[in-house]
Amino acid sequence: MADDLGYGDLGCYGSKYIATPHIDALAGQGTRYTHFYAGAPVCAPSRCVLMTGLHSGHGLIRGNSPQVGGVEELFGEGGMRLSLTGREPTVAEALRKQGYATGAAGKWGIGEPQSKGTPVQMGFDSWLGYLNQNHASYYYTDFLWKDDSRLSISGNKDGNRTVYSNDLFRDYALDFIRENRKQPFFLYLPITIPHELMEVPELGDYANRDWSESAKIYAAMSTRLDGYVGEIMDELDHWKLAEDTLLIFTSDNGPVNKERSEELHSAGGLRGRKGSLYEGGLRVPIIARWPGVVAEGETNETPWMFADVFPTLLEVAGESVDYGMDGVSLLPTLQGEEQDMSKRPLYWEFPRDRLWQAGRRENWKAIRYGMDQPIELYNLQEDPYESRNVANENGETVAQFEAFFDAEHVPSAHWPVD
Repeated sequence: MADDLGYGDLGCYGSKYIATPHIDALAGQGTRYTHFYAGAPVCAPSRCVLMTGLHSGHGLIRGNSPQVGGVEELFGEGGMRLSLTGREPTVAEALRKQGYATGAAGKWGIGEPQSKGTPVQMGFDSWLGYLNQNHASYYYTDFLWKDDSRLSISGNKDGNRTVYSNDLFRDYALDFIRENRKQPFFLYLPITIPHELMEVPELGDYANRDWSESAKIYAAMSTRLDGYVGEIMDELDHWKLAEDTLLIFTSDNGPVNKERSEELHSAGGLRGRKGSLYEGGLRVPIIARWPGVVAEGETNETPWMFADVFPTLLEVAGESVDYGMDGVSLLPTLQGEEQDMSKRPLYWEFPRDRLWQAGRRENWKAIRYGMDQPIELYNLQEDPYESRNVANENGETVAQFEAFFDAEHVPSAHWPVD
């Protein structure tokens, strides 16, 4: 999973600026889904949705910065924030119960140090990376977390910059595959690029482009990520595991920087970007490859989202336990079967000074910027760029979304809204 990679940043999704040959090859070997959505328009709640299968109206973590203190029972009054409690079922814990080795490396963002929500307390056998999401922006950090211990990176001490953290996550992934190749495994690799800060060891072919410096670095970071994907594909091929492995590539939300996003067409023409409930903030690329199961070189328009990943992977593993998730299994869709998901509504919320809410049902997309504010309505089939609000002409549909928004939001003491 990339960090802040836009819907239009991959060659297979139309980018004419960024070279992503390995991810493009992955799309050729699998299916590219064009109506897939992150769990939220920003990092932490999106990752919470992915791990727990609960949408952002039900999950514990709903934004990047809660307006009140942390979970008091864990940290004391005014304590640390953005941490799961250790009681939430996660996809990792569920798969571990099915006999899968579980490992993760990269950016966690939903469990602080000394909390009960760290990866090794939420179902992962091993972990390497950043726990705090703000720390994750520093690619030449002098420490990471290995399981629940602080790991010093001597090559980056005293201002030195010799170890690019994401290279370590790539190494972890290759080692994990190698070490667990003879048993079922679940590897979660939330790489931290191309999120800002804009830092990369080398610009490569982008150095002489007539672009802004930020765009050059962003493109180089994205191509470096593409290289990691290629190395993982090669490792699976080397051990003859590709045929038995479901490999998924996606991003956690839309692109962030307005000027750079426009320069590189990162949102693919969609309205909005990271932090927005319009399509550019929520719709992300996703590619699934599973030889013999997932169709090769196909495109699929089924609407689904992060909340569906947990139940989908459970069904892949043969698990039938109901964990009370909001998502549903898309395994039939992955298998190429007809699965009508068009009438199943999708839900997002984003607590700001007011509660921002969005939903999708069939081709209708609705957004409300405050529970006392009017609902905007867009027909994504006729207007994929959300340029024309048709709420006034579709009162019955607006009323249905209003009832849906009210039903799906469960108030949270940690994200109070007016």
